[in-house]
Amino acid sequence: MIQSLLLASQSPRRKAILQFLEVPFQVVIPRDVSEERRSNESPLNLVRRLALEKAKAVQRIYPTRWVLGADTVVVHGRKIYGKPQKHKDALTMLMKLQGGSHRVLTGAALVGPKGKKICHVGQARVYFKKISIEHMTRYVKTVEPYDKAGGYDIRGTARFWIKRLEGDYFTVMGLPVPWLMESFGKTVFRS
Repeated sequence: MIQSLLLASQSPRRKAILQFLEVPFQVVIPRDVSEERRSNESPLNLVRRLALEKAKAVQRIYPTRWVLGADTVVVHGRKIYGKPQKHKDALTMLMKLQGGSHRVLTGAALVGPKGKKICHVGQARVYFKKISIEHMTRYVKTVEPYDKAGGYDIRGTARFWIKRLEGDYFTVMGLPVPWLMESFGKTVFRS
């Protein structure tokens, strides 16, 4: 059994995953981590870097603890979609994603005592059905699309739009569970 983990995220989905896995954890919000993309930074490098920076920011305050950081983006073509801020943003994202496929990347980083760190990027491909403008317009008026990369929640209404999913469901939700469980099983995480 691992010690109580520090989760460097306030995401309800990440909290739900850790609770489902029965992993003891406490939430500590990382401060002063800019989520701006660097020039020419690939989506994969972006989520890996942000996950690591979030975990390191918390681990500096709690140097004897293991910290989990994570970041998720949706990638469609060359465009990276984070969290929509307004109805218009969410609607634009959904109009681009509907009727085709996109990738979901979730970077995860475990940072521990004495500089130990393990990073991973989970990837999944999601295929959406065609969605009517009426459905999308109603959807963006709910709370569901906000605070979620790509403007949708795989556990909510959007699950009915998914034609096919290739990869880990939990990666789309916000944490790559197979990697996480493998990492927790390594002796460095045991108390």
